[in-house]
Amino acid sequence: MIHQYKMNGYNIVVDVFSASVHVTDDLAYDAIHLLDTGMGEEEAEKALRKQHPEASDADIRDTFLDIQELIKANKLFSKDVYQKAAGYLKQQSTVVKALCLLVAHTCNLNCSYCFASQGKFHGDAGLMSFETGKRALDFLIENSGNRRNLEVDFFGGEPLVNFDVCKQLVAYARSIEKQHNKNFRFTLTTNGVNVTDEVIEWANKECYNVVLSLDGRKEVNDRFRVDKAGHGSYDKIVPNFQKFVKARGDKNYYMRGTYSHHNTDFTKDIFHMADDLGFTELSMEPVVTDPSSPSALTEEDLPILYEQYEILAKDMLRRERDGKPITFYHYMIDLEHGPCIYKRVSGCGSGTEYMAVTAWGDLYPCHQFVSDPEYKLGDIWHGVTNTKLRDEFKECNVYSRPDCQNCWARLYCAGGCAANALHSTGDIHGTYEYGCKLFRKRMECALMMKVAEAEMAESKAASEDAE
Repeated sequence: MIHQYKMNGYNIVVDVFSASVHVTDDLAYDAIHLLDTGMGEEEAEKALRKQHPEASDADIRDTFLDIQELIKANKLFSKDVYQKAAGYLKQQSTVVKALCLLVAHTCNLNCSYCFASQGKFHGDAGLMSFETGKRALDFLIENSGNRRNLEVDFFGGEPLVNFDVCKQLVAYARSIEKQHNKNFRFTLTTNGVNVTDEVIEWANKECYNVVLSLDGRKEVNDRFRVDKAGHGSYDKIVPNFQKFVKARGDKNYYMRGTYSHHNTDFTKDIFHMADDLGFTELSMEPVVTDPSSPSALTEEDLPILYEQYEILAKDMLRRERDGKPITFYHYMIDLEHGPCIYKRVSGCGSGTEYMAVTAWGDLYPCHQFVSDPEYKLGDIWHGVTNTKLRDEFKECNVYSRPDCQNCWARLYCAGGCAANALHSTGDIHGTYEYGCKLFRKRMECALMMKVAEAEMAESKAASEDAE
């Protein structure tokens, strides 16, 4: 399977199963397309001569010879060798490597688009006790096998509403990790309201990553991200975030925003965060909500969103050339040392390797399933008791999703989000097609950027050699 597209002056050909990315001239681009339609080489040569009457016989012959070399090297029209192993790979894993600790089923903001129902997850408000969190960390160690690095995300609601317990849990983890040969890596996801000097100092010492929620421009952020009295949060949280990031230095963080039908021009929000506020590590996610909601994205929005992603990619290349780069989460792709085939087939590992723990110690496949009784896996005291559900998630890979079979991007997304699939189709093996369309566009942009960056690197090397 191949995927061909044109962007920013490049003819790009993606060979899906080898993950090879080729940049071609017009002649080779059209020749590959003709072969992909099922034409034999002789028939394709005749068709190519009609399409490119300016090309010589030698040019056309050399083009097909080059294509044949790539085919022999399994870098073009390569075969799918992963399908048989897909189910087997995930069935072998019973190791839990990450937990999302919902330390607070409550929030000090009242964001109307919140998937977690303003932090309550469609249930009761509450805070995780130290005893429950301690048991969750013990559960993770007991079920992590020989894995050394363990990931724990302090999440909510708003986790800083329960900051004392977060501190206690990190202290406990540090006190036991050496005896168990483990290394805990903590992430804090916060809306910024309760960020203080103490929080900043603690997080910069203890948290491997921090995720800071800001939707961009003041008027955009304050449309949804409001407090209980309906007041916008921008003026409160932006100074906190700027102070946080300045103190963080070169440690991991990113600004995490949400765009909706009301700000389909989301690049303006990204550029505001970069140029006006000084943040360089950025993410902007599409809202996922009831289609009847005024904030829901529509089919009419798609062309605008596609254009926005291209605008962002081209602007990021400009910034890189100017020596002032920014990072966009969805454009982070490593073509040489990217995810192993296990991850490319199996995805995030929700329900098997990754689980969410409620404030009361219940286990769910991830935070987006919390409070749905059908998706309760068990609890941190008795472990996973709903083994049938866990086995269903073990079988949830890119090959178990019928709608993925003809998608060129499937080994980049591994089938997408099971929760989004459930909420849009009623089946964790389905696909959230709107999200798929956006993902494919983001991947096209990300791959184009890699092509351009390689070109820039070659140009720079040639210039240095000339000197």
